[in-house]
Amino acid sequence: MTDVRDEQLDALLDAVESGGAVALDGLHVEATDDGYALAIEDVNGDDEVRHDGLSESAFREVARSEGVAPYVTNWHYWAVAVGDRGRHRRAFLRHAEAAHEHPVPERYDALRDGMETEWGEIVVTATLGEDDRRAYEIRHADDEGRDPDELDVRDDPLDARELATYDDRGRYRPLKSAPSLVSGWVFPELDGRDAVETLDILYPASIPNWNLEREGELDVTHWRETAERQTGIYDVIEELPREGVEWIAEACCVDSQCLKRREWQYEAGDELAADGGAGAFPCREPCSLVVAAARKWTKLEEEESRTYEFELTPSEKEQVEAIIDAVADGRVDEIREADVYEGANRYRARYLRAKRFEGENLSGTPTHPEGHEDEDGDGHGH
Repeated sequence: MTDVRDEQLDALLDAVESGGAVALDGLHVEATDDGYALAIEDVNGDDEVRHDGLSESAFREVARSEGVAPYVTNWHYWAVAVGDRGRHRRAFLRHAEAAHEHPVPERYDALRDGMETEWGEIVVTATLGEDDRRAYEIRHADDEGRDPDELDVRDDPLDARELATYDDRGRYRPLKSAPSLVSGWVFPELDGRDAVETLDILYPASIPNWNLEREGELDVTHWRETAERQTGIYDVIEELPREGVEWIAEACCVDSQCLKRREWQYEAGDELAADGGAGAFPCREPCSLVVAAARKWTKLEEEESRTYEFELTPSEKEQVEAIIDAVADGRVDEIREADVYEGANRYRARYLRAKRFEGENLSGTPTHPEGHEDEDGDGHGH
């Protein structure tokens, strides 16, 4: 049974008196010449409950009745506790309980059990708190089902800065949307404002961009526009050929490397073939990490191809390919020292180096046979 407090009813009546009518999630209340009218609509828009000509005391009694009370407390949460300020926050919180898909009583039943929303590597669980306000738990998806007592309990959204800065090996995370968020923590009971602030620190701008896309207002900046506006040392990326941009998207903008869903293309009307990923929130422009990497790749693409001759057995050729794949997919640490049948096994790689390297050169073949240094002047190539 949902309890309606006097201050919730006072707020509802004040809203009706000042605005003439209130309508939200099936609840309709208005002031008429004959008194207050209250109606509850079903999912088809038909009246399930309707009362007309109510005095204030009669209205309060009806509003506390079993079939109406959840609609009143639901209105109070969204109209007063959340309010209309911060439309992106409001949109996400309503998304977290599928507010546009289920009637209030059905939603309340689900909230009492907890309604989960996946957000990158995070699970957000919405529940009903005191006075039917919502409470939100945020934890890593890898910790789903674990007792909070087993986790590092946090309650300040600013704690998310520490969690987002380093991976589980203590390495700095330059890309906050990389699938490398450390696990082992929980924010057990946040209000709506703090929940969204926490998510915004863990995945910056993910909620505004998600909602702007949902509303058809996402402003996408494509590669060509991004490249053309670069200045200083980064203005060279405008020279990167289109196929190089394809390789960038294939290398960086996939689910294994970034949890955003790439929406930017080469330019408007010219889509890239590389998969953009399946993330919950969109990437509206090439990020700073991609731009910085593109500067190096632009310089690499300026080199002319050369023909090198190496001697490798078929198994050694396959091993070189396995090493490249393992490094590119981030699987090197998963290959144990005893896994000598894996091409990227450390001992197999060391054996190949001992057999085929002369100094720093594969098969004794110098990178620059003419003895010229590379553009950076380090003599070690790019």
